[in-house]
Parts: sequence; C-alpha cells; structure tokens
Amino acid sequence: QVQLVESGGGLVEAGGSLRLSCAASGRFLSINAMGWYRQAPGKQRELVGTITTGSTTNYADSVKGRFTISRDNAKRTVYLQMNSLKPEDTAVYYCNANILATSGWWSDYWGQGTQVTVSS
Repeated sequence: QVQLVESGGGLVEAGGSLRLSCAASGRFLSINAMGWYRQAPGKQRELVGTITTGSTTNYADSVKGRFTISRDNAKRTVYLQMNSLKPEDTAVYYCNANILATSGWWSDYWGQGTQVTVSS
C-alpha cells in the first residue's frame, strides 16, 4: 500500500523558516509530479507548488521567492523549504504525489497533513 508520510511542521515566529519533508513508502512502480498544498481554517485547500520528475517547479504567487520545492528521487522524497514565513502561511500542509501503482494505474496520493503555525 502506498503511503505519503510528512514531517517537519511546527510553530515558528514570523520571519522564521521551516522545512517540510514527505516520503513515499510502499510498493509502486514510479512517481510523476509531486507537490504541496495547504488548507487554512475556514478556507479551501490551495496549491502551494509542484515539482516534476525533472525538477521543474511551479509556485503560487503568494509564496514565490519565499518557498522552494525540491525532490530526491532516490529517496522518493519531496521537500518544502519555507523562508520568511508570515502569519498568513499558517495552515495544515499536505503533500501530494502522482504515483504509478503495481496495478498499472496512475493515481494521486495525499499525505496526512502537518500543521504549520506562524506567530506574529
């Protein structure tokens, strides 16, 4: 069974940094694009950014220049480096990956979410 396990969330002061990690485990054949989403209280889940297998990245305007997504294909892990954090970045952060299962089907998988809280 495929699982995405996140780590690295926590409480940080405004202007600080955090690094999130998300590792894929279980049996599968391949990983395509990976990405990060977030959901603040009372709001819809929104895209933070994505990264392709070739490490091409795409970011939401609200995080451009502050957040960086990277991946280690050998470790089957995607990272989110968050700098210059603002209180409005407070949310539950979810990783997402498009994975080819042993069944031969591509599907989107989600992590369990990790809380990021930025104090002012």
